[in-house]
Amino acid sequence: MITYILRRLFAGVLLLLVVSMVVFAIFFLVPRLAGTDADGLAARYLGRAPTPEAIEAVKERLNLEEPITVQYGEFVKGLVMGTEYDSGTDVIECSFPCFGYSFQNSTEVWPQLVQRLPVTASLAVGAAALWLAAGVSIGVLSAIKRGSVVDRLAMMTALAGVSLPIFFTGLVSLALFSYYLPIFPPGGTYTPFLENPLQWAHGLVLPWVSLAFLYAAMYARLTRAGMLDTMSEDFIRTARAKGLPERTVIGKHGLRAAVTPIITIFGLDFGLMLGGAVLTESTFSLPGLGKYAVDAIRGNDLPVVLGVTMFAAVFVVIANLVVDLLYAWADPRVRVGA
Repeated sequence: MITYILRRLFAGVLLLLVVSMVVFAIFFLVPRLAGTDADGLAARYLGRAPTPEAIEAVKERLNLEEPITVQYGEFVKGLVMGTEYDSGTDVIECSFPCFGYSFQNSTEVWPQLVQRLPVTASLAVGAAALWLAAGVSIGVLSAIKRGSVVDRLAMMTALAGVSLPIFFTGLVSLALFSYYLPIFPPGGTYTPFLENPLQWAHGLVLPWVSLAFLYAAMYARLTRAGMLDTMSEDFIRTARAKGLPERTVIGKHGLRAAVTPIITIFGLDFGLMLGGAVLTESTFSLPGLGKYAVDAIRGNDLPVVLGVTMFAAVFVVIANLVVDLLYAWADPRVRVGA
């Protein structure tokens, strides 16, 4: 097991390196291949109306006239060691880990990411708990009651959940439960957990439910399909022939065998949520990573977009690593064959 974990950790580090190359290529190499020169790249870091002096300063600070390999080296150095931007007249220090520097706001991106992470993490954890519990439970129940009224109602609800976009369900929930029936606070309300746990949960109920409704529907359909396949296997019939209680057959044997695709999709979904739930945070005006990225796109603040993209990619890689470890726990054959 230890060897398996070490292999996956090493693979995760390599994957992070590949991710850094891809992100760097998207923001620096692809524009050059499309014909953008160093002045054009520098202008993207300065907003909508940059001055010639500001463009020259950013070119110097980001080494945009150096070879692409030198630029990538400086990019990686900033991530792992921090860096300095020297324009000849002043030196701007971007401390470790340097996920970029917003020249529009004169702020480092990393502290802003850390400041907004608790909001996104609160949204992701609460919604994930709801959609995992509801989706898996409804999927198992539908598989057991296949063809019944319960099954049909559950799948109709799941179809509605998959079809309705988050900005629709979010706005409807705000209209009903924040303005028409003032039960929950309107959008833009967030209380830190340590400050007041009850108020923290109360302010996030609508975002949690709106986000979980979408994902729970997908998990219910996935769980139902997996359970229907698993419950017809020979080992399930053997377990029943041995006289095991139906609850044990379903929970210990059926669900555990069907949980592999659920682990896969949950790891990816949760990693993406930690990288920023863009639509949900924008709909409810939550000051998280997703809204931070949207505001940066609207303001043409490219360093912030780059930083959020790299930050989100790190979470996805970590989520994949956790999924691999959960595979080894759920199915010992995985670590044996690795």
